[in-house]
Amino acid sequence: MIGILLAVSAGIMLGFWAMPEKYIKNYAFENAWGLCYLFMLWIIPFIVAFTMIDNFGQVLVDIGSPVLMRMLIPGFLWGVGMMLWGKAIDHIGLSLGFSLFIGTIICVGSMLPWFFHGIPEWNTLASILLGIAIILCGIIFNGRAGMLRQEEENKSETTKNTSMVSGILIAVIGGVLATGFNVALEISIDGQAAKNIIGEMVVNNGNSSWLSSVASMFIVYVSGGLFVIPYFIIMLTKKKLWGSFKVPGAGKNVSLTLLMAVLNFTASIIFAYSSFVLGEHGGSIGYAIFNTLSVVVAVVAGIVTNEWTLAPIKAKTSLYLGLSSMIIGVLVTAFL
Repeated sequence: MIGILLAVSAGIMLGFWAMPEKYIKNYAFENAWGLCYLFMLWIIPFIVAFTMIDNFGQVLVDIGSPVLMRMLIPGFLWGVGMMLWGKAIDHIGLSLGFSLFIGTIICVGSMLPWFFHGIPEWNTLASILLGIAIILCGIIFNGRAGMLRQEEENKSETTKNTSMVSGILIAVIGGVLATGFNVALEISIDGQAAKNIIGEMVVNNGNSSWLSSVASMFIVYVSGGLFVIPYFIIMLTKKKLWGSFKVPGAGKNVSLTLLMAVLNFTASIIFAYSSFVLGEHGGSIGYAIFNTLSVVVAVVAGIVTNEWTLAPIKAKTSLYLGLSSMIIGVLVTAFL
């Protein structure tokens, strides 16, 4: 129950992480998201890990290069997926971007741990699959709601359909790549999951066991930054946007990107800890709960910020059906 509650809390926090971007003014995509990812993938993980974990440098040495290198590749791919998620939200909005991206993650990511730990017993397998199926139905409803809303908004605009198609493709591809997050934690080295090896080394250096989640996220996030940060440096240089950081309200913009980074990194730490608490099936059950709740919160946040005020009745109906389905799916996955 504690593990499930932690996964729920992490999902709620993740659902809010991109919301501050709606209030960033006068920044191009590269300025806003590049700054956010710099905070999120490198600055905050370094500060948090080396501040909270005693002898963290030695912890990394004890974990060993074989574990770190095998986590590097999926972590790198997760970083690419996160960058594409930002692009998807920029193209098609918060609600639809979340629905498609997270839907892909749930579909693929919740089943990936079975490749490392084997397929669970039938009763557990059936409940997980049923829950995921219901969740995906909800995400389809949410996606349809977003499309209907976009269609209504575009009646008075000249927006090209290629932008919507591109955004959908970016969200789906990003979701597939972002499952590297779960793979990095579950990947097996000598028959032992990477997260368990990290936990053992953290405790051996005199730290509390829960800090292993901080160490795990440090490795995944820094690995992701190896692609994302250079990408934004290149794009800012290519588009000559470095001077664009100095705009009226720049201080507020920087604060908002920092808030986005803190929400995302903290949510991931809480999820990683919930996965430890949930044990063998944490990678499937916890992952589904974590990601689904983030979609629910993101859509509700869109409603609260008047994102759906002018949407047609069909769009709102589809939205509410989607939210209901996802909540039912989470309950089935967690408790059936």
